[in-house]
Amino acid sequence: MAALKYAGMDDTDSEDELPPGWEERSTKDGWLYYANHEEMKTQWEHPKTGKKKRCAGDLPYGWEQETDAKGQIFYVDHINKRKTYFDPRQAFTVEDVQVKPKRYDGNTPALEILQGHDLSDKVIIITGGNSGIGFETARSFALHGAHVILACRNKARSSKAVNRILEEWHKARVEAMTLDLASLRSVREFAEAFKAKKLPLHILVCNAAVCTQPWRLTEDGLESTFQICHLGHFYLVQLLQNVLGRSAPARVVVLSSESHRFTDLLDSCGKMDLTLLSPSQKEYWSMLAYNRAKLCNILFSNELNRRLSPHGVTSNAVHPGNMMYTSIHRSWWLMTFLFNLARPFTKSMQQGAATTVYCAVAPELEGLGGMYFNNCFRCVPSAQAQDPSSALSLWELSERLVQERSGGPQAL
Repeated sequence: MAALKYAGMDDTDSEDELPPGWEERSTKDGWLYYANHEEMKTQWEHPKTGKKKRCAGDLPYGWEQETDAKGQIFYVDHINKRKTYFDPRQAFTVEDVQVKPKRYDGNTPALEILQGHDLSDKVIIITGGNSGIGFETARSFALHGAHVILACRNKARSSKAVNRILEEWHKARVEAMTLDLASLRSVREFAEAFKAKKLPLHILVCNAAVCTQPWRLTEDGLESTFQICHLGHFYLVQLLQNVLGRSAPARVVVLSSESHRFTDLLDSCGKMDLTLLSPSQKEYWSMLAYNRAKLCNILFSNELNRRLSPHGVTSNAVHPGNMMYTSIHRSWWLMTFLFNLARPFTKSMQQGAATTVYCAVAPELEGLGGMYFNNCFRCVPSAQAQDPSSALSLWELSERLVQERSGGPQAL
């Protein structure tokens, strides 16, 4: 149907094609009726099937119904900046809704995965949501109705990111809150501030990370890559796990990387070694620190899922995709130069956000966790990343570090 094509939707009613001279219309409250232009009459029943149909649900998110100067109803799609006299709900009638499984890959943008999803009842936290993949993830969720909280260290940048989303969709529910993962005190203060809002938490995206930065210790006395990529997120989830449980079904998505395959976390005796996770300046190599932190991400996600899935909270780890241009490398001029050279051949941020979005909303993943995804496909991580004893050892070590260095209560 030309109207469906104009509205940007597939024709889902092909087997109920109308006879020549007939037109399908909808009332203001969503009931379909049929106009016979030759006989100048209308009826509720489909002229071929005899069925009465009703549009499924409300208007898609971002659409509004308005009336023109002649009194005719038209529909405005604020997200894609277009209008049509065709009711977009007519593409999805009660008797004609078909769930067609889709296959996504590394070329799929996040917005395509979210097509048709109404997230207006969801509250989502995204760490590091002011730039890169985190921003595109936040933007995609916000444009589909979710209440999105950007948990970021830099207040000015996060406020700018919020304004960018609001400029695109003025009704988006998006806000920024201060969170510095390099400070366990800041993590605790963020959790307290979020809990004071009395909101549920349906999706927590542990996205923030640093890479190729010079060695430095955090205020808690730990190497910064390890604390920002892993321990800060570990503490954040600990503090918010009760909120996640009360909001179940809830999901945690932890961003990892394929670079986890090029390292391990065990010493010569096969034990979890803190000196490998938080090395001295003499033993520090930035890429190795990043690789180890990304291995921590998968182990943490697996153990988190084991502990919380019985309570309706699942966790999966994701790799956003190979050859991604992001600002994560900004601390090392050589890596920045190489990424700039490769930029024309890299994936877009929308494509990079796709795997995170998929793991956060895919219906087929409801109740399923403890998995690792790359380009929207489940894949097998390294042998150590699959090791339950390593996951448990990392969890226990992380608990001890938090207890020793957080300087505050563990359960809020």
